Amino acid sequence: MTAMPADVSVRDLLADIETLVRCESPSSDHEAVARSADAVTALGRRLLDAEPDRIVIDGVTHLRWRSGGTPRVLLLGHHDTVWPLGSLETHPYSVQDGLLRGPGCFDMKAGVVMALHAAAATGNPAGLSILVTGDEEIGSPSSRRLIEEEARGCDAVFVLEASADGGALKCRRKGVSRYQVDVEGRAAHAGLEPEKGVNAGVEIAHQILALAALADPERGTTVVPTALRAGTTANTVPARASVAVDVRVWDEAEQSRIDQAVRELRPVLAESRIRISGGVNRPPLQAEASSALFGLATSLAADGAIRRRHRAACHFAGSGSEHLGISAISKGGSPL
Repeated sequence: MTAMPADVSVRDLLADIETLVRCESPSSDHEAVARSADAVTALGRRLLDAEPDRIVIDGVTHLRWRSGGTPRVLLLGHHDTVWPLGSLETHPYSVQDGLLRGPGCFDMKAGVVMALHAAAATGNPAGLSILVTGDEEIGSPSSRRLIEEEARGCDAVFVLEASADGGALKCRRKGVSRYQVDVEGRAAHAGLEPEKGVNAGVEIAHQILALAALADPERGTTVVPTALRAGTTANTVPARASVAVDVRVWDEAEQSRIDQAVRELRPVLAESRIRISGGVNRPPLQAEASSALFGLATSLAADGAIRRRHRAACHFAGSGSEHLGISAISKGGSPL
C-alpha cells in the first residue's frame, strides 16, 4: 500500500464519516452490509491507494488491507450497525453544537474512518494490517476465525471504537455469554379447553424469572432476558416460546457459575420441555493484557506527543471483533 498525503482536516474526516453513516448497514441485511463494504472500500482506495481483500463468509462481507510482510500491528473494526434500514429518516446525520449524530456514527463508523486516515498518515509501514468486519454487532459469527487468525502473532491490536469518557483508553472489558431458551408445550383452544394445553408462555415466564435471579449486582454480573417470542394466535394456548439471554461478567469464575446455572434450568410446568443453546461467547478481558501498551501511551503523553490518557474499564462487551482479536494475540503482545 502507498499512503496518501496526511494533511487531513476535521472537515475531511466528517465528510468521510457522513459517507459511511449515510450507507446504512444493519448486521442482518447482507446486501446492505455489502453496500457498506463498497463505501469503505472506496474510502480505503482513496486514502491508501490499495484495494482490500474482500472476504465474504456466510454472505457477510469483510475487508482486509495488508501493507506487506507478516502482520505485527492490527487495526480492527467493523462496519455493520444495530440500526435497521430507514433509521436515517428518524435519526438523520447531523453535526450540531460540536456533536456528531447518525446511525452507527459512534459504533463504529467514525472509528473506521479514523483507522484508515491514521494508516494513511503513518505511510502504511510494513507489518500493518487493517481488518473491518461486517457482523460484529451480532457476535462475529462469520468473522471470528478470521479475526483470530489475523490477530495471532501480532504485537498489538488497536480498535478504533469510541473512547470512554474523557478520552480514556479501554483496557478492561466484561466477558459475554449468550443463550437461547426454547420451550415446548402443547397447543389447545384458549376458550374451549385450555386445560388440555401446556402453556409455553407461562413456562417461559418462569424461566425468565429464574434467569434474572442469577444476576449479581455487587459483582457486576448482569443476566438480562432480551428478545422474547411466544404463541401464534390470541385464542390459542402457546405451544412454543423462546427467550434470548445476554450475560456480562467481570471474571471467568462468574462466567462459569452462570453457564452452569443456565444449563441446570428445569421445566416448572408438567409436560413442558426446555432446550438451552448458546454459551460463553468471549472471556473477560483483564487490564493486565493491555498494560504494556497503556504504559507506552502514557509515556508518549508525558513527552507531549499526545494528550495525556487515562484508562477505563468497560461495562459492556463493546466491539466483539476487538475482544476476539485481543484473545488471539500471542504471549507478549498487547491490545489497546
